[in-house]
Order: sequence, then structure tokens, then C-alpha cells
Amino acid sequence: MNTGNMIEAAGIRKCYGDLQVLKGIDLTVARGEVVSIVGASGAGKTTMLQILGTLSQPDSGKVFIDGTRVDSLTDKPLSGFRNQKIGFVFQFHHLLPEFSAFENICIPGYIGGRDRREVERRADELLDMLGLTDRREHRPGELSGGEQQRVAIARAIINSPAVLFADEPSGNLDSVNREEIHRLFFDLREKYGQTTVIVTHDENLATMADRRITMRDGMIV
Repeated sequence: MNTGNMIEAAGIRKCYGDLQVLKGIDLTVARGEVVSIVGASGAGKTTMLQILGTLSQPDSGKVFIDGTRVDSLTDKPLSGFRNQKIGFVFQFHHLLPEFSAFENICIPGYIGGRDRREVERRADELLDMLGLTDRREHRPGELSGGEQQRVAIARAIINSPAVLFADEPSGNLDSVNREEIHRLFFDLREKYGQTTVIVTHDENLATMADRRITMRDGMIV
């Protein structure tokens, strides 16, 4: 594993029944790089993201994240690794409706067994950075779509993950909120050195990335 790379994937293949979704993908992502993955629906982008993010196992191939081979980890070590090293942002925010913005952000820190005061201090720091301090005690239903997505991003990075994976992160937002969320990924890289991999149909976001990867029929073209 090249220590300059945060992600290294080699020979990734994935089938669902007779359908071959990924056909031998090789990919490296450098530390601190923001990469976009684009392509038509059905090209294999989300499957690729889920395998890189350890949510799905490849049928064959190897995946290294931050020096650890993740495709061979068993359930419990994998859950711990995912909690500490990986953040996820999805098109739908998946915030818990009964908890405040602050509480939603803290949850991965609590699950990770970190010091409670440190988790809460970090959550307040992220709320401030994202311009959400005045929304701290609001529940998701009281927040706009853009605010909900910023809370989801704060939750994704509360444990200072090595990699942030985002799947259509601005797909549900209006143009103003979309641009804010796009800029945010680059602000996070500036402030925290965040490595980010984004699946997107949004041309603006794809073009802003350091590198744009196009997938077609289960392969990188």
C-alpha cells in the first residue's frame, strides 16, 4: 500500500445473480483528494461507493483504506473501523427525527465510546463552522433541506474520519443550498485535510473535484 494514498482498490468485481455490476475496478485516491464519480444510472457508481465504504463486500479484489485491508475484516472489527475511519453522507439525510441537530451529530461519537465532553465540544465546533449554532436544539423537522444536510455532514465527520463518502449529497436540494453543500466539501478539505469521494449527477460538483472519474457498464473509462 502506497502511504500517499488513502484508498487503494484493485480488481474489484461484484455480481448480483447473473448481472455483473463491477468488472474489475482499479482505483486509488490520494490523501486529502476530493474525487467525483460520474456516469449514467446503472453504471455501478453506488455499488462501487458502497464497496469502498465497507457497506458491501466485493466478490473479488482488494480494498485498502488508510493502510488497512478492509475487505477481509470480520463484522466486529469492520464496524469499529467504519465508526472511526469512515463518514457517510447520503441524498436522504437519515437524521433521527426525535433528536435535536446537536444530538444527531453526537451519536457516532457516543457509539464510538469517546469521551462525552469531547464529543459534545466537537459537535458545537462543527455547528459553529457550519453556521448552525442557532439551530442546535431544533429537530430535523424544523430544519430546511440544506440545514438537514449540513447536520448530516457534521454527523459524518464528528469522529474525524479518514474518508468521507457522499452519494448524491445535493440531489434533493435547491440551487442555493446545492452550491453551499458543494463548497462545504472543499472547506472541510482545507480545514481538516478530509479525503472525499462523491458520487454525483451534478455537473458543477463533478467539475469542482480535483479529479473526475467516469464509470460506464461497471468499469472506469
